Amino acid sequence: MAFNVNEIRSQLSLGGARSSLFQVRFNNPANGAGDLKVPFMVKATQIPASTLGLIEVPYYGRKFKIAGDRTFAPWNVTVINDEDFLIRNALEEWSSEINNHEDNLRGFGSASPSSYKQDATVTQFSKTGVPIREYKFVGIYPAEIAEIDLNWEAADQIQEFQCVFQYDYWTVSGATGSAGTA
Repeated sequence: MAFNVNEIRSQLSLGGARSSLFQVRFNNPANGAGDLKVPFMVKATQIPASTLGLIEVPYYGRKFKIAGDRTFAPWNVTVINDEDFLIRNALEEWSSEINNHEDNLRGFGSASPSSYKQDATVTQFSKTGVPIREYKFVGIYPAEIAEIDLNWEAADQIQEFQCVFQYDYWTVSGATGSAGTA
């Protein structure tokens, strides 16, 4: 019966996953000084879209559609900025080591992308604190470190900024359906 509240209650037996129960981790290959703060200071992120491309094959005035290549949307994180600027400084150094501001050269010891790419994880937790799902982002690097707004009228606010990462792909692991019982 579509209008019976007990139907949705029975389907939402674990109370629904919470968007606020997550943690982000990554290691910076250029400057690891902020790595330990990342799980505490990344206050927002998302699981980016993965999209299958489309190949249309025309045939006698009609188009036959087949799946194309998979693409992954950029991964965004929002970072709380502490007065030590550890994470911001480390991300800026990582970006600069990939392509220096002054001389357009790579600062890592190798031209290989493996010298500057790392992996990252987003772990989602149940309401009881049990990890229920983990997304692994393979081959991340900071593509954009966004501005920090400064404003005399911004009293009682802590600075934050966004970082946009590019990556090769993501994978997912973790059991589902048993989080509330663990």
